[in-house]
Amino acid sequence: MSGVVSGFFIVWAVIGLGYVIGRAGVLGPDGQRVLSKLAFYVASPPLLFTTISEADIHHIFSAPLLVAAASAWLTMIAYALLSRFVFSRDAATVVMGAQAAGQVNAANLGIPIALFVLGDASQVAPVMLFQLAINTPLYLTIMDTLTGGRRPTVGSVLKNIVTNPLIMGSALGIMSAATGIRLPDLAMEPVRIVAGAAVPAMLLAFGLSLVGSRPLASPGTRVDTLLATGAKVVVHPGLALLLAWALGLTGHALYAAVIMAALPTAQNLYVAAVRYDRATTVCRDTVLLTTVVSMATMAVAAVFLS
Repeated sequence: MSGVVSGFFIVWAVIGLGYVIGRAGVLGPDGQRVLSKLAFYVASPPLLFTTISEADIHHIFSAPLLVAAASAWLTMIAYALLSRFVFSRDAATVVMGAQAAGQVNAANLGIPIALFVLGDASQVAPVMLFQLAINTPLYLTIMDTLTGGRRPTVGSVLKNIVTNPLIMGSALGIMSAATGIRLPDLAMEPVRIVAGAAVPAMLLAFGLSLVGSRPLASPGTRVDTLLATGAKVVVHPGLALLLAWALGLTGHALYAAVIMAALPTAQNLYVAAVRYDRATTVCRDTVLLTTVVSMATMAVAAVFLS
């Protein structure tokens, strides 16, 4: 248990430093954007490659992947039914709200939590593969259709998948783990150095993003935001616990599945909401609320499952 507490302390200490830097304006108005891009495009792919290439490939494509997919989609469906038939939201708003309820921040917080709390960054790989390779192309295709934009083709969807740096880093790591092929130490050393920048950049950028945030300021979307937040921090990890238990996961594997499902809503979801002009306030406020509340959910999971 002390290791779990230490892990959370490390994560929040660096996030707090990012918040202080943001309040002080040390990095200027574009600091958060630059750090996020550095982490996403430059440092995270090498980190995923190095960790997954040394992981058990059978673990990535086994029960944890099924738990990640099923728990997320069941949570999204539950939210969508309430949003559509109880609160009468339009279809596109329902889709974006459902994503806020079930899509986790696997990169910016998932990797650090997996590394410092679970002790293994590869624990986030099944969640990332599900979200980036399956869920994201699917919901973007649906949103393009609902909002009257250009209908995506199979080629455009595949192009978005293969040009995503996180997917490519994960894919190369999987190939290395499956084939046993390893790069020479001389070639791996710069990869490891760049990978080392991923976690601090992610956490600092996340701290910067919290500056000036005011969730629930818009009364017209409070119900939707609270519904998505409750689904994310209670229903999603609860379903992951039941599904993982039903699939025979125990011990650390069960704990990891719940922790990954308890992660807060993905930050990049707000970008998609702005692009489609649907549920922008709900997505933004759910990200902020779940970022705080999900830590309590993960702490409870740590007490009973770690």
